[in-house]
Amino acid sequence: QVQLVESGGGLVQAGGSLRLSCAASGRTFSSYAMGWFRQAPEKEREFVAAISWSGDSTYYADSVKGRFTISRDSAKNTVYLQMNGLKPEDTAVYYCAPKAGSGTYYSIAAYTYWGQGTQVTVSS
Repeated sequence: QVQLVESGGGLVQAGGSLRLSCAASGRTFSSYAMGWFRQAPEKEREFVAAISWSGDSTYYADSVKGRFTISRDSAKNTVYLQMNGLKPEDTAVYYCAPKAGSGTYYSIAAYTYWGQGTQVTVSS
């Protein structure tokens, strides 16, 4: 059974940093691109960042570009999201997912096997 476990969320002041981790078990995702999405209360889930299966290419939403960095350790079957310069508008539940479907890296429809998410709260 495939399981994705996100961790590393928490409460941080504006301008602070957090590092999220997404550990996969039950299946290796080393051959899949991986993405991070987030969902704020009463808003739709939105794309944050993605990384190709090789790790050579990364993609970011304009709202996080220059502040967030996605990376992966295929040997550990883990994907990371380093978040710096956090803002109150970054407050959301953050999810990771493998890109197992067709579509662009930015399209939520291309992603499957969602985890439970990890809460990130940024205070002003």
